[in-house]
Amino acid sequence: MKALFTLLSLGLFVGFLFIWFGLFNISAKDKHWDITTELLKLVRERSIEVRAENIQVPDLSNPEMIANGAKNFDAMCSQCHLAPGMEPTELNLGLYPQPPVFYNEKHEDHGAANTFWVIANGLKMTGMPAWGDFHTDEQLWEMVAFINQINGMSESEYQALVGEGGHTHKPGFGHDDHDGHGEEASSTSHESLHTEESSNTSHTDMHNDGHGDHAH
Repeated sequence: MKALFTLLSLGLFVGFLFIWFGLFNISAKDKHWDITTELLKLVRERSIEVRAENIQVPDLSNPEMIANGAKNFDAMCSQCHLAPGMEPTELNLGLYPQPPVFYNEKHEDHGAANTFWVIANGLKMTGMPAWGDFHTDEQLWEMVAFINQINGMSESEYQALVGEGGHTHKPGFGHDDHDGHGEEASSTSHESLHTEESSNTSHTDMHNDGHGDHAH
């Protein structure tokens, strides 16, 4: 018993030194060992499955539901998970673990209930936000319905679903709470964001023209 206590104490002391001297590289550029990746994957999947097992999945085949989900996906998810016709973004390439690209990757079907839980609750230490506080269950299910359809989708099909956009929130949150315009205000904000991004891109291009290799 004394020997076991000594070993545990020694292990805790070594662990403390490992942390204190910063030996673990927290950088997203320093990838996990394969065994660590598999262990984390197992922990993640079992955690999600246990918490999602009693979630009741609604009918996700309604075309209007899928179209609404496409609009929110475009506003909330495409910068990380990309969308048909999009080039890789800095967020998609820079995050670790790298977010899956649903439209062109053959990925495991973890089930609609699991997908709903992840969208609602997010995932620690991955960059995946928890959207549940800002959107209704119906809005989250709409995104699940869309994600179920996106694999192999063409750019034209995607753009037809997104249309002019229309990012929605839970009533009383965000733009709905301030100006009463609901989806119209959210859509305008999203369009303004794209306008601002275009402006920033133009500014970067001008910066590149004037300063050569200084810009990335």
